[in-house]
Amino acid sequence: MLSRRSLLVTAAGLAGSAAALPVRAAAPLQVVYVGGWDCEPCTLWKKRYKADWLASPDYRKVTWIEVESPKLKEAYQPRYWPEDLKPVLDSLPKKSGTPRFLVVRDGKVIANEFGVSTWLKILDVVKKQTG
Repeated sequence: MLSRRSLLVTAAGLAGSAAALPVRAAAPLQVVYVGGWDCEPCTLWKKRYKADWLASPDYRKVTWIEVESPKLKEAYQPRYWPEDLKPVLDSLPKKSGTPRFLVVRDGKVIANEFGVSTWLKILDVVKKQTG
């Protein structure tokens, strides 16, 4: 049986060894989905493509971010966007239309597509970028 002191030393040793493990860096490529809860094309995209995307090897190679608002007309309001993506939002030439898919590398938009039918274009960009 371990004494209280031995248990504390063992716990401290485990914590120390966990801290030494490499931390997985965030993927350099981000894929951003912009949608609205009341967006029928967004619902169609989710039914048609989302499950396969989340199960794909490509999904594991990127950082996936969903920006969704209760109303599709609010999807481009800064309050729904993560703080680190607000510069991306500011850089968009057109702030309307859902579903929208963005591919972002190093804070720069490298692909910007709107509509369910453009999802396959986004997948092509992701495949080319992640090799």
